Amino acid sequence: MNLPLPLSARLQQTYGELFASIEEGYGKLRPVTLRVNTGKTTVSRVREEFAAHGIGVHTVAWYDDALIVENVREREVEATQAYANGEIYLQSLSSMLPPLLLRPQAGENILDMTAAPGGKTTQLYALSGGRALITACERDNIRYERLRYNLEKQGATRVSALRRDALTLDDALKFDKILLDAPCTATGTIGAGECVRFTEEYLARCVRLQRKLLEKAFRLLKKGGTLLYSTCSVLAQENEEAAAYAQRLGATPVPLTLPEDIPLLPSPAGTACICPDGLYEGFFLAMFTK
Repeated sequence: MNLPLPLSARLQQTYGELFASIEEGYGKLRPVTLRVNTGKTTVSRVREEFAAHGIGVHTVAWYDDALIVENVREREVEATQAYANGEIYLQSLSSMLPPLLLRPQAGENILDMTAAPGGKTTQLYALSGGRALITACERDNIRYERLRYNLEKQGATRVSALRRDALTLDDALKFDKILLDAPCTATGTIGAGECVRFTEEYLARCVRLQRKLLEKAFRLLKKGGTLLYSTCSVLAQENEEAAAYAQRLGATPVPLTLPEDIPLLPSPAGTACICPDGLYEGFFLAMFTK
């Protein structure tokens, strides 16, 4: 990979010999992966339709609703009736983990702080059987419209979508669970053939916003509530340093256990940093209680 020198230097400084594994993962063409919207259909019906189109899939051991497409790319999947009907959602395997770890339950008040385009929001909705009280924030107008489109297409009718920066929410509001999938440099999602853009200035802007969002999340979280912080980055400044900052705010870490077949990079106890490879994007997860 032709990585920008500042990014390459940071990764080598943090991971040493493991940098070679990260770089190798960047060079892989990952298969199309998707989540079946069980509020509208079943995994078996999706597999039947795909088989009729000559599309092969196989399952994911740790998530019954996830499928890995074997022999085609996004265009062919998007041509299916299941896609048109909102019965599936194209989503990376790594990004399916935050809602699974948060375990939304019926009746819980849940906030998705930076929700667009809505993959994790609609997954939270599906996991709760459509019975969690979900508020989804998105400050950007174009991304908000994309969020609304996906919520409608996926049938997530009870989600309250706000065209609003989560930082402006009234601190009097309180939530049982909060998902903060923070805006980041996306250094975990680099794939084969991509033009990689990275600057120290952009990293610094992301870090400042992440800290502000963590502060806000902790104020909005109920006593005893759960916060899931995630990024699609493999940089320590956005990940383990953010987790340490959350603890300085008074958050208590909750140990995470991920399926054994997911490749991990070193990270502080109780957190998980996924190493990019031929199946998974690089991703960081940390969970806290108040």
